Amino acid sequence: MNLHHLYGLLLLFVNLNVFGQHQEDQIYHAIDVFVANPSAKALQNLTNTEAGFWKNQKPKTNEALLALVVLNCNKAYYENQYGQLEKAIKSYEKAWLLCQKHHFKGYDIIEYCLKPLGNLYTLLGDYDNAENTIKQYYFIADQEKNEPQKVAAILNLSNVYQNTGNLYKAIDLLEKTIQTEKLTSTQKGILLNNLGADYFLTTKSFSMKTTAIEKAESAFLKAVLLLKNDKSQAETLSNSYRNLAKLKIEQNDLAKASDYFEKAKTAFHQTSGQEPRKKAQLYYEAAFLAFRQGNIKEANQNIISVFKTLLPDYTDFKSILPNQNSLYAETVLLDALDLQAALYLTKNQPKNALKSFALSFYIEELFQSLLVYENSKIVTQIRNRNRTEKCLSIYYSLYEKEKKIHYIESAFLLSEQTKSVVLKSRLHENTNLSREEKLILQQLQNWNTVILKEQQKLERANIPKINEAIKKQNELMLLLKKNKSEDINETNTTFDLQKLYVKLAQDNAVLTEYFAGSDGIYNFTVENKTIKLYYISLEGTGFTSLMEFIRFFNDPNAINDNPQNYNRLGSRIYKNLKIPSSAKHKNLIIIPDGILSFLPFEALITKESTTTNFAKMHYLVNDFNVAYNNSASFYVNSVPFPKTKKTVLGIFPIFENTDFALTFSKNELQSIKKNFDGQFFENKAATFSNFKQNALHYSILHLSTHASSGDLETPASIKFYDQEILYSELYNLHIKPDLVVLSACETGIGKLYKAEGAMSVARGFQFAGAQHLLFSLWKVNDFTTSVFMDDFYTNLKKDHSYFEANARAKRDFLQDPNIPNAKKSPYYWSAFVYYGSIAPAEKSSHYIVYIISILILIGLFLIFNPYQKWKIFIKSLKK
Repeated sequence: MNLHHLYGLLLLFVNLNVFGQHQEDQIYHAIDVFVANPSAKALQNLTNTEAGFWKNQKPKTNEALLALVVLNCNKAYYENQYGQLEKAIKSYEKAWLLCQKHHFKGYDIIEYCLKPLGNLYTLLGDYDNAENTIKQYYFIADQEKNEPQKVAAILNLSNVYQNTGNLYKAIDLLEKTIQTEKLTSTQKGILLNNLGADYFLTTKSFSMKTTAIEKAESAFLKAVLLLKNDKSQAETLSNSYRNLAKLKIEQNDLAKASDYFEKAKTAFHQTSGQEPRKKAQLYYEAAFLAFRQGNIKEANQNIISVFKTLLPDYTDFKSILPNQNSLYAETVLLDALDLQAALYLTKNQPKNALKSFALSFYIEELFQSLLVYENSKIVTQIRNRNRTEKCLSIYYSLYEKEKKIHYIESAFLLSEQTKSVVLKSRLHENTNLSREEKLILQQLQNWNTVILKEQQKLERANIPKINEAIKKQNELMLLLKKNKSEDINETNTTFDLQKLYVKLAQDNAVLTEYFAGSDGIYNFTVENKTIKLYYISLEGTGFTSLMEFIRFFNDPNAINDNPQNYNRLGSRIYKNLKIPSSAKHKNLIIIPDGILSFLPFEALITKESTTTNFAKMHYLVNDFNVAYNNSASFYVNSVPFPKTKKTVLGIFPIFENTDFALTFSKNELQSIKKNFDGQFFENKAATFSNFKQNALHYSILHLSTHASSGDLETPASIKFYDQEILYSELYNLHIKPDLVVLSACETGIGKLYKAEGAMSVARGFQFAGAQHLLFSLWKVNDFTTSVFMDDFYTNLKKDHSYFEANARAKRDFLQDPNIPNAKKSPYYWSAFVYYGSIAPAEKSSHYIVYIISILILIGLFLIFNPYQKWKIFIKSLKK
């Protein structure tokens, strides 16, 4: 037996408490031995100590469990030091879970666990967990009157707001703290540094950019003055100088930027225990400055230093790019790879740039796999979108140069990968999660609803209730992470182009998918087994015209007041968006993106005219049956309608004798009853409870009620008679109807995220499992909606598919002689859009009865004359 094996056995005996030590003494001894000589390799000894503790059959005392908390906090600290971010988070989470379960006292869980854990969540992009963790320790610090920890919480919370784009929320929080709290010079300097960073980031959207830059620079300079003489804050001082360098780069004052960066390096080298990722961050920023100065060689050298610092096995200095298998979830690696792609483009090496971006995409997938909350997943997609736009530009240029179709196909597949990533992930989870995991997710969502609804009360909000909900959410999140299925994130990201070509041919359809970037819009038109790619610039009046057209639908009188302008603008947008003609196909599938998600394509003008008669205008709906979808993969993989017979569950609150009564909702109700069987809940019976209990039993779910799109702070919602339901509360319904009809205002509108779409009521139903929906894009009129719905259900009764019934209802509306011209404005008939499959017309039960009758007659025919008449029958078929 060699010495290595002997040492292993000795350690095992110690871990099993063979020598009679108290369990906590053994754990503390292991910690002391490690801390005396820490290394990445020695971390395994702490892991072995923990494993031995749990294997030991002796009862676990509180003292021993507290020792285990200390062990995990120490282990996490060093795991983070050695660049093992994911392991560090898990160790901190284990420590926090134990503390929550056993209510330990006497250990500073905020300083040694929650503060670093919240910071690591922020680095990871797990912003919901970061915010929850920080708010929890702020609550604890507030109860304990611990002012330094409260200030630290405020600082870290502002970081979360900054990273999630809530810059004005971060600015407000910091300014109030600086103005109202008693702060030390150091605390004030740290907060001012963050405040300057927030102001600097607002320059991209701030209408008064110069003012924002001035405020940012002022805050940074004040921070420098306050931090200069505090040696313990050398790192924060370095950050302030680096922020000043970034600001000067933005102003193109590269000499001043270089001066500030040198000061930043000097301050950084005065810090003790420089972590690898912090050293790598400094190398990256040096590379970025060199890149802006045009010093490509120096930029490359610094990027190589990033890889050497963060990737122990990195040796390929010649090709620069690291091996994919060595990569892990780390934002500095992401930044370095993206910058390396920019360097390749500078050297006119677009294909190498694509390789570098491909590695960035891989890291983004790793980040996504670590996240639990929907909002965090969506936010991390934003940087992926920016990267995708750059790749599309490269593919477009390569195609223009080489005319090879595979560049366009690659661009389309890349665009498709950005479509509704979080929604796809949720639907995958619904299929693959265990029952226990689904239950945890449902409870997580319920507590999230409690938090959201309480927050809507503003100053009347019950803070302890919010904190308790956050605590419960955090416990569930940790439990979910612990039990998470191994394959949950192995979603099928491959897309079969051939399958798309075949389906489009079967459906007699053409597909147009958009990618809305910051500089322009890409249009992919898939038709006749080929893909065409168009670039639509938004410079000049392009974006202004698009927004002007969409604003026509904010006011029922806007189009009526100027039909000629509508005609002119609608025609311009139609041409700009490169929509295909209807010469070859009758069906059009549109995958919108960004602001195009709010555009009623069917109301676009295909041929400009001077008529003021709305029925005679040339609309896209006259050329095509139009269906929308979140992604091409949803269209390709749409499943057959599960219900064999159309039945309706109708929810009609009507709200009689109130200020928001829906008088014509009764007409809508009678129209549906006339055409289809079902169950219909009116007035007080139209409760959320009745809806939930019956939703699984009907093929069509029809909700005629009020809804709201919300705003940046308030979530979208829909009203039942007894309560208002947030869109996210619908997630837990788990339904699979043939169709959901949301006959209410703005059910397709909500806070918009590019690619992921609007956080709307419709999205809530999609998360719940509905694949086919009819919903509205603006505030609909009660009367005209009832007329439209009558036409829609009449067409369904005639066995038209849901998709075609929608298009026909719009054309029927325009041709209805009983509707005056003013009410035929596109505002009244184009609000409802159909998302889902364009399955062919479903055969009615009468048709099935007819077929069965024919078969019965043939059977009788054969029974009574099985020989001679059979021959005659065969001859008749041949004719």
